[in-house]
Amino acid sequence: MPVFHAHLPAQQFSSDEKRALADALNLALHEAMETPMDDRFVIISEHKDDEFFIHPTFPGLKRSDKRMVVTVTAGTSRTVEQKRKLAELVTRYAVEKVGVGQDDVTLLIYATPLENMSFGGGRLVSDIDLSMPWANK
Repeated sequence: MPVFHAHLPAQQFSSDEKRALADALNLALHEAMETPMDDRFVIISEHKDDEFFIHPTFPGLKRSDKRMVVTVTAGTSRTVEQKRKLAELVTRYAVEKVGVGQDDVTLLIYATPLENMSFGGGRLVSDIDLSMPWANK
């Protein structure tokens, strides 16, 4: 149950672009970590100019007005290779599906133990039957 949170500058992205970004994040997750396509938890927040301070060129990059910070919280069982692939695919699909520049995508990955997550119903992910096909992905 990785959860994405995309932080965007206000009024820079249309509704269609935000939907395309959500689709891009979901597809990247599916391909990088072999999650089911319906394992879709994406939050998109917009921030006004006085709430969003991302340097346009640090460290040696060229970010546009459509720069974004994307965070993803996933279980600690994810490998470095899965995270590397996720970073690559999040960037690739954001470029392809949303039209942002490669330097516009900043990704932060947070690894959280499964006992700190719940799909709902008051049950922790660590308490769910791990024999389910998606549980070890």
